[in-house]
Amino acid sequence: MSQTILVTGGSGFLGSHLCERLLNMNHEVICLDNFFTGDKRNIRALMGHPRFELLRHDVTFPVYLEVDQIYNLACPASPVHYQFDPVQTTKTSVHGAINMLGLAKRVKARILQASTSEIYGDPEVHPQTESYWGNVNPIGPRSCYDEGKRCAETLFFDYWKQHRVPIKVVRIFNTYGPRMHPDDGRVVSNFILQALRGENITLYGDGQQTRSFCFVDDLIDGLIRMMATDETVTGPINLGNPAEFTILELAEMIIRLTGSHSKIVHCQLPRDDPRRRRPDISQAKEILNWEPEIALETGLQRTIAYFRELKQTSD
Repeated sequence: MSQTILVTGGSGFLGSHLCERLLNMNHEVICLDNFFTGDKRNIRALMGHPRFELLRHDVTFPVYLEVDQIYNLACPASPVHYQFDPVQTTKTSVHGAINMLGLAKRVKARILQASTSEIYGDPEVHPQTESYWGNVNPIGPRSCYDEGKRCAETLFFDYWKQHRVPIKVVRIFNTYGPRMHPDDGRVVSNFILQALRGENITLYGDGQQTRSFCFVDDLIDGLIRMMATDETVTGPINLGNPAEFTILELAEMIIRLTGSHSKIVHCQLPRDDPRRRRPDISQAKEILNWEPEIALETGLQRTIAYFRELKQTSD
């Protein structure tokens, strides 16, 4: 059945893929974005679609719409962007959650919060399960994002307990793919662009810190499956790829796949940078019947092709 669905942060990396998938499922889609990190190029192909509407708006201010579902994805998600204006980052997570939950309460819409693996901080439990409370520095350079997202989760569950707003909370681990912002400072886009330009690959620390990389198509499938669950399923549920790679392994794979002659150089590790990150996705497997299908090398090949085309058009 066709529904009217609001996607906040809809012109961003994840949001644009989600809007596209929802349109393909015959839904009416309202894409809301203030374009701080979103890009109209990401949704250009959707602009003429009869069931797609673009609304330029900041989630820190209330919005009045009639919708059936809300995916709350609005928030800068890379350190470069969320540290640029940390006060606004916290406002986006907290005020944005309050405003979207208020809208969901008013129109009786189901609402999904795109939370993050960053709520686990630099984890002392490995792999990270949803029951782990995390190890977060509340006053560090990453705390505007980490604590903002943690507070948003609190708000979601309090709206569920107090007002019975039908919530869904997912904790998203590192995701990559076409439409990543080229200047967001994330490791996959950084390494690919440096390799394509023949520049040194800047690797922070010794490169032995680990991450788990989920291709965007898999992640979007997980979001949609979570939204479709029974109202008793609130989460939080981890969504990510449990295959764990060192950052050095990632750099070497990207150099090989791009055919680059770039050299790896080591830089100082940023403060509070997590040493290990890997999701336990047992709940996603059991409740959503979901697990990633796209291997890292396959996903990187598709992402490299996107950035190679982007580089050619900008040269």
